[in-house]
Amino acid sequence: MAGEKILIVDDEQGMRRLLDRVLSREGYETVAVAGGAEALRELNSGDVDLALVDIQMPGMTGLELLERIKEFDPCLPTIMITAYGTVESAVKALRAGAYHYITKPFETDEIKLTVAKAFERERLLAENRYLQQELAQRYSFAGIVSESLCMREVFEMASSVAVSNANVLITGESGTGKELMARSIHFNSARKEKPFVVLNCAALSEGVLESELFGHEKGAFTGAVGTRKGRFELAHEGTLFIDEVGEMSLNAQVKLLRVIQEQEFERVGGSRTIRANVRIVAATNKNLEDEVRAGRFREDLYYRLNVVNIHVPPLRERREDIEPLARHFMGKFAAEMGKAVTTLSPRTLSCLLAYDWPGNVRELQNAMERAVVMARGSAVTPRDLPQGLHGQDEICLKVPERGGSLTELLEDLECQLIIQTLRREEGSQTRAAEVLGIKRTTLRYKMEKYGLLERGE
Repeated sequence: MAGEKILIVDDEQGMRRLLDRVLSREGYETVAVAGGAEALRELNSGDVDLALVDIQMPGMTGLELLERIKEFDPCLPTIMITAYGTVESAVKALRAGAYHYITKPFETDEIKLTVAKAFERERLLAENRYLQQELAQRYSFAGIVSESLCMREVFEMASSVAVSNANVLITGESGTGKELMARSIHFNSARKEKPFVVLNCAALSEGVLESELFGHEKGAFTGAVGTRKGRFELAHEGTLFIDEVGEMSLNAQVKLLRVIQEQEFERVGGSRTIRANVRIVAATNKNLEDEVRAGRFREDLYYRLNVVNIHVPPLRERREDIEPLARHFMGKFAAEMGKAVTTLSPRTLSCLLAYDWPGNVRELQNAMERAVVMARGSAVTPRDLPQGLHGQDEICLKVPERGGSLTELLEDLECQLIIQTLRREEGSQTRAAEVLGIKRTTLRYKMEKYGLLERGE
């Protein structure tokens, strides 16, 4: 509460002094004025976090001042105080935007509690506004990390369909970012203030899936100890994201089709019809046309879901995105871990670009998290990457074709090993010594022995 500024507006000097003394002792910064004109000047001259306004004042009344305050700052919490507490004046004050209404005479504890609650409510509202802004930025199509032309085309299609209520089917391999695309569609639609509810069909058995979709009544089955809302009910007026929809059984598909067609359902074990206005975005890594031909997916449901199809290409088909995504994840995890990891070494970038990424963006994200954990300096090096990636940059020693004693052959191989380790560690003798398991002074001795210092290795 310390530092929050409260504007007190009351024509009675004794009341101003009382409120000023009570709130100052609570740690608030206070300024007390006698009328509306002074109050408006104070609002214009400095930051005010809350206003306490008497309703009955000569000249500009408290209700008139409240209207002016809301014109100046609609979010400023205002508490009205009056000795003439009528239902009519209370309703007018609340309708005009007052946070609360207190009647004289009052206990000082009531003032302190009401002010504290007003600040707590404002804090929660500010936090909610911040989170909404964060969501809007996080899931804006412009904010998704990508430089490839094919993904720009995907974003354009998704942006166009977002403003509609059409059902969307998102296809693509595992890890390509289908859920991120679904969330972006939701948060760029008119439904963005309503729920975004997720259902993963692959994680649920058929019996559980029906209860998760439609909810259940108490006693509907063993273990149903209470009534529970399903995902459709929770997503009312919002978006239901059905992930791995290709894993849904034929029986569940029939029930899903009915809800899409009728926009109504009953909970498991219930008879009451519940209506739900829900937009469906489904995703799958299967080819649903093949599933339809094989009789594993209903054709009518497929067409209901596939009003608009958005295909997210795998990472290997948009290699232009590998570097910006890797740098994005590196920065994200470095910030989370408090590590000063800021760059990707050239050889690290070569490893990333050469890999096919069967796990797509999810695999790249995991690889960069590990790399930041393992990094010992400001740069991510190949040895920081998972084995499957830096394995492409493994040291390869060649046995000399010329003859020689065993000692000479071993020295030749040792020289090769030192050279390649230094190159892989980008010239860092300290890191090369650590990789080789020797002291840096020993490494320097061997480099001098093989003439590597003169060669600039």
